[in-house]
Amino acid sequence: MTEHFLEVVLPNEQPDLDPARPAELARLAEDLGYHAAWLPDHLIPPGAFGDVFGGVYEPLVTLAHVAARTERIRLGTSVLIVPLREPFALAKQVATLDRLSGHRFDLGVGTGWNEPEFAEVGADFRTRGKRTDATLDLLAELFRAGRGPGGGYFEPRPAGPVPITVGGNSDAALRRAARIGAGWMSAGLSPAGVGERAGKLTGMTNGRETRVTARMEWNGVDLEAAIARFRAYILAGADAVAVHFGPAEDYGQRMAVFAEGVADL
Repeated sequence: MTEHFLEVVLPNEQPDLDPARPAELARLAEDLGYHAAWLPDHLIPPGAFGDVFGGVYEPLVTLAHVAARTERIRLGTSVLIVPLREPFALAKQVATLDRLSGHRFDLGVGTGWNEPEFAEVGADFRTRGKRTDATLDLLAELFRAGRGPGGGYFEPRPAGPVPITVGGNSDAALRRAARIGAGWMSAGLSPAGVGERAGKLTGMTNGRETRVTARMEWNGVDLEAAIARFRAYILAGADAVAVHFGPAEDYGQRMAVFAEGVADL
């Protein structure tokens, strides 16, 4: 059914956004049949939040609030900049959110792309990929064994694997998704680009199923063209399309219009 293909990226780019709004929109998305709701992440970008940078409200904390206001819709980060996070604290947050949400949480991860943001917090930009892999391996071990490298005890342990969706268009992102990802999410690619990357990912996974999610934007202009683009992503090999609906004002209205527009696909 269409709702298994349709997802939403919640607005999180405006500093004056009502803090109740993400949960209200996620609840509406749930009622409209959206399969998942995602939140972006930036800690301290070099430019103002807005067109380029999202993540005004910290996504893991915000998703805990969203989880309490929803029942069925899956929740995720699109994407969390892993090498800017302390690994053990991140593991605790992810495991807690998995438990609080009733195991509806997908950890969307990325290595980051903006070097000044890393410099701002004193993080090494060059080693971000290596540190991302080390953090994800640590999370997997803590969740599996409930013990840290030095023998410390870790709780709460998730009932099962927390699905990881790897964001990014690079070959390194595809290799990471093939190695540990339950899914891969594109970043600003055309339908043809998603198809090319999805095909390459399939060749890396040795038959292991990996969910492909394409991201797109629609700000309310030319619904027919937006629906055609949505359809093109699915035909190119995407299992889902996560749509960001522009400015927070009238966001819910655009969500509803778009869901109705793709309902018969």
